[in-house]
Amino acid sequence: MSAFELLYYIPLAAVMISWFAFAGAMILMKKPQKAAEEKRDRKAVIGIIMQGIAFALVATFRRDTAYLVPLPGVTFDVAIAVFTVMLSFGSVWMTTAAIKKLGRQWSVAARIVEQHRLITNGPYGRVRNPIYSGMLGMLVATGLAFSTWYALLLAAVIYWFGAMIRVKIEERLLRKTFGAAFDDYARRVPPLIPKLF
Repeated sequence: MSAFELLYYIPLAAVMISWFAFAGAMILMKKPQKAAEEKRDRKAVIGIIMQGIAFALVATFRRDTAYLVPLPGVTFDVAIAVFTVMLSFGSVWMTTAAIKKLGRQWSVAARIVEQHRLITNGPYGRVRNPIYSGMLGMLVATGLAFSTWYALLLAAVIYWFGAMIRVKIEERLLRKTFGAAFDDYARRVPPLIPKLF
C-alpha cells in the first residue's frame, strides 16, 4: 500500500470507527428516566429531515478517487487526512459528552421537561448546541473521507439550515422557560461553532 493510499484509508477508518463509537454510545449510554414534558414543538422535525438529507448526500455521492480535490503535493493531502481524523474523533466526543451532560433532558424532539435546567457548562460552555456541532463535524469528516466536494458542500448547506431551524425552535422554548438567564447565556456563547458562530 502506497503512502497516498494510506492518506485515504486512515481517515476513512477513523470516520468509520467514529460512527461505530457514536452508535455504541447511543446504545450503551445509560438511559435517563422518563421525564414529564411541559412544552414541545413538533415543527423541529423539519430540521431533523433536512439534517438527515445532508447525511444521505455525503453517503450517496462517493468519489471514485482517493482525493477530495486533485491538487499536486502531499502537504495538502496530509493536512486533510489529519484534520479529518481529529474532526471525527472530536465530534464524537463532543456529541456524547453533551448528551451525557443533558441526562434526562436529552431528546431528539424539541421539548422542555419537568424540572428542566439550563445547562451552561461542559460542552455547553463552548457552544449552545454541541450535539448539532458534533453532528456537523461528523458530516464534514465523513464528506472529507469519501464523498465528493460538491456533495459535501451541498450537504453542509442543507445541514446548516436544518440545524438553524432546530436551534431557533429549541431556543425559543428555552427563552420562554428561562428568560433573562438564557438571554445572558446566548450573548456569551455562540450557537454552533466555538468562538465563531
